Amino acid sequence: MPKLKPLVLTILDGWGYSPIVEGNAIAMARKPTYDFLLKTYPNTLIQTSGPYVGLPEGQMGNSEVGHMNMGAGRIIYMDVTRIDMLISSGEFFKNDALVNAMNKAQGHRLHLLGLCSDGGVHAQLTHLYALLEMAKQHGLKQVFVHCFMDGRDTPPESGAGFIGQLEQKMRELGVGRIASVSGRYYAMDRDKRWERVERAFGAMVLGNGFKAQSAAEAVRGSYEHGVTDEFIEPITIVDAKNNPIGLVRDDDSLIMFNY
Repeated sequence: MPKLKPLVLTILDGWGYSPIVEGNAIAMARKPTYDFLLKTYPNTLIQTSGPYVGLPEGQMGNSEVGHMNMGAGRIIYMDVTRIDMLISSGEFFKNDALVNAMNKAQGHRLHLLGLCSDGGVHAQLTHLYALLEMAKQHGLKQVFVHCFMDGRDTPPESGAGFIGQLEQKMRELGVGRIASVSGRYYAMDRDKRWERVERAFGAMVLGNGFKAQSAAEAVRGSYEHGVTDEFIEPITIVDAKNNPIGLVRDDDSLIMFNY
């Protein structure tokens, strides 16, 4: 039996290739070992984004996606792609859990919570649009969106644009209002810093903390104070009389559209 030689798989996380040298840190760096390997041994380029790794066309790859595809040895369709496919086929609108939540919201409020961006890592804005369309199909009148702002998987001040897109879509559909805005630093903390999560909870359920009469005002005001999307402090949207427009109440339905 022939003796097997050791094989090493080395993953350089965040490493990439571009023929453009200007502004290219990898191309301009001194890296004799890497350059030697490319010059001496056979090599090729692989695609690590979009449909090649189970993501939508034009969607950048990330660490989780890359490692999952390599570990499986085949294309693994990511949650974002699977949900996109379900929306396209219409099966999304027949999902039992979603249908039950919509039915339960008759006469009550429907709350849609999640990351309002097109970053595609934790959520996708088009999925929220599909939920709004579904709410319209079910004739729901009290539909409120609680926007978690990104700024980590997207540029730090891109949130204002996403808020504008969402509000335009809600106008087109004739359903939905933004009820609160929170940076993901608070609403999506994953380090068990419950004091952060509590503040986001307070804005959505109790109306605690900062107030604004529109989501656009809330985001702009944060930018003016040097606070970017990820770190926007939880803000409750109120009416002209300073009353919260869409707090979460008993017997309401909640759908988290993060995946």
